[in-house]
This record gives sequence, C-alpha cells and structure tokens, in this order.
Amino acid sequence: MKKMIMGAALAVMMSTAAHAGETVGVSMALFDDNFLTVLRNGMQDYAKTLEGVTLQVEDAQNDVAKQQSQIQNFIAAGVNAIIVNPVDTDATAAMSKLAADAGIPLVYVNREPSNIDSLPEKQAFVASNEVESGTLETQEVCKLLGGKGKAVVMMGELSNQAARMRTKDVHDVLATDACKGIEIVEEQTANWSRTQGADLVTNWLSAGLEFDAVIANNDEMAIGAIQALKAAGRSMDSVVIGGVDATQDALAAMAEGDLDVTVFQNAAGQGKGSLDAALKLARGEAVDKKVYIPFELVTPANLKDYQAKN
Repeated sequence: MKKMIMGAALAVMMSTAAHAGETVGVSMALFDDNFLTVLRNGMQDYAKTLEGVTLQVEDAQNDVAKQQSQIQNFIAAGVNAIIVNPVDTDATAAMSKLAADAGIPLVYVNREPSNIDSLPEKQAFVASNEVESGTLETQEVCKLLGGKGKAVVMMGELSNQAARMRTKDVHDVLATDACKGIEIVEEQTANWSRTQGADLVTNWLSAGLEFDAVIANNDEMAIGAIQALKAAGRSMDSVVIGGVDATQDALAAMAEGDLDVTVFQNAAGQGKGSLDAALKLARGEAVDKKVYIPFELVTPANLKDYQAKN
C-alpha cells in the first residue's frame, strides 16, 4: 500500500512538473485595436490565474513580415506553444509550416486562417462563426427597415476572412424574400477604423449619396459613421446603424440611441479559449480543429439584460 501511495504521489509530481514553466508566444495583429485589446487582455488575465504559465505577447503592427519574424523568434526561443491573431489570413499557410516543422503547437485566434481545412497536426482555430455575425446584424437591420430602403456597407480589411465573410452575410440576407427590397447603394472598406469610417461616410454625404442604413463589419466603423452623420446634422432617428463586436463604446452609443444593433463577439472568451487550446496541444491533449464561441445579438430592447449578465 505504501508503495502504491508513493507511486501515485510521484505520478502527480511528474505531471505537475510537466506543466510547470510553460511559455506561450502570442503574436497579435495590432495592439491599437479596441476589440483585439479586449481579446489580448482576456488572454493575459486568464494566464495570471494559471500557475507556471507565461505569455510572451508581441505586436505585429499590421505587418505580415513582422508577424512571421515573431513566429520564427518564438520557435528559436523554444516556446511550448504559439498563438497567432493573423495580420493577413491569406498568409497563414507559411506560418503553419514554420510551427509544424519545428514541432511546436500553434493556435490561430479570432481571424480564420486560409488553410483552415488543411491545418497540420497540433494546430487549431478558436473564434466565433462569422456566418452568425453578419447574418444576425443584417437580419435586424432588415427588420428595422421593414425590408425596404437603401443601405451602405462598410467593410473591414479585405485581407481578413472576417471582413469577407461578414460582407457575404450581408448580401446573403438581403437576397432573401423578406429583405430583397433593400438596395446596397455603396460598399467600401474602412479597414475596421473609426476614423476611416467617419471619413468614408463624410465623403458619401458630401457626394449627395442617400441611404437609410449603415451596415458595418464592426462597431468601430459604425461609430465613425455615427460621428460623421451627427457632424452633418443628420437625425439619428432617420438612419439605422449596425455593427459587430458589442464593444463598450458601442454599447454606450446604443444607450444614447445612436447605434441600433450590434453582435456580441466574446473577445475575452476567445482569448481564454485560444490559451486553453494552446496549452492542451502543448501537453499532448486532443483539441478540435475549430472551436467556436457563439455570437449574441444586442439591441436596445435587450441591452440592459445583456449588460446585467456580462
């Protein structure tokens, strides 16, 4: 019996030692982004609750070459796993190969890699299903317009799969019988940026473009649209504004009656989920290739309930 107890204790000690001193390299596309900041903070806050886990977090500054260099540096440093929020989702195959060749687990977070269906062993993707985001947003905009009107679409960075998917969602919803009375009169990118969003809408208004709704791929561009419309003296009651992410600034805009719909994408949850997946892969545990965290529609009608539970 004594030998059995000692053996069990030794096994526990060996397991603990195997999990001790784990370092995860994290390359974020851009620190200066509200949503990605929430994601990064969620990941770092969660890491603080895990004994022996250290994060090495780097800012790729929207530079693909810089991000690839960061991954190479993580590999050279011998990290236990790597988490990547890709600058360009079309550049992920090369990143996957680097990590696979080095035998280091890699987890993509938030932005779906172009090689999602051919990820090597010990690689995964953690995010929310973008089919839900643009669909929920546009269905609500359609409902508020009564299925008729003119809309402008503000796209994120076209190098990002999320921007392409959310824009496709918009077109798919507006092609349905209930919403086909809504015409897209303009569609351009504002690169996820509040400032660029404001500039784009200002240009549209200056050109005399008329529209009843703004369907933005994210909240930052939607807020930029609101700023431009207000500056032009447009009543916010005369236009429907939609975004995605449910950032704090977006919720404040909704409480003020300016934003009509957003879709909660759990940034902190994605950060936590990506770290969980990276650590499991580093420890030889099985992880699904795709781990999805659900979206949630947020409107003025359910805003207080949403805030109470979040």
